[in-house]
Amino acid sequence: MEHKKTYNAKELKTPHGTIIIEGPITGETLASYEFHEGLVAFRPPNQQHKALIEIADLPEGRIIIARENNTVVGYVTYLYPDPLERWSEGKIENMIELGAIEVIPKFRGSRVGKNLLIVSMMDDAMEDYLIITTEYYWHWDLKGTGLNVWEYRKVMEKMMSAGGLEWYATDDPEISSHPANCLMARIGKRVDQDTIERFDRLRFMNRFMY
Repeated sequence: MEHKKTYNAKELKTPHGTIIIEGPITGETLASYEFHEGLVAFRPPNQQHKALIEIADLPEGRIIIARENNTVVGYVTYLYPDPLERWSEGKIENMIELGAIEVIPKFRGSRVGKNLLIVSMMDDAMEDYLIITTEYYWHWDLKGTGLNVWEYRKVMEKMMSAGGLEWYATDDPEISSHPANCLMARIGKRVDQDTIERFDRLRFMNRFMY
């Protein structure tokens, strides 16, 4: 499959000033930007910056960023599912995962996450993909936001819906381990029936175990 990437950008006015939301960007472009020290959700900022540069240069990898001047203050990643997770088992060429989304505390509540997803979907090539995301409550910043798991889940669902992602049922053990965890997906307009059926089989791999 050819992974076409068309750059899009928009300005977003926030109470803390105007920021640029743009992407997919190249690893070279991302390397030229500063990476905010508040981006700590997944690993130390310098390590996460390096990881995102590598993802940006993968054939299927997409990084959309929010930046204040020359500093990255938020991002969303798209790439093939982790080889250790069930979602990679079907080897579905046109299925990519929204792997991470993060925004520094200063810009939370300013629709940055929502707009990262909106800009992501401006690229017509996204209609060729089945996009999934797995939401686990242990990745959520409950302490920083003061929200409980259900309030945070509601915020996540609302944000993901801005990118056209909807809730899907699954028997995946990690997702099923807590009722706040969930699988969400967006099926592009040009995704064929075979891909959808293969995705359904991945969603319910344990149905014949009982």
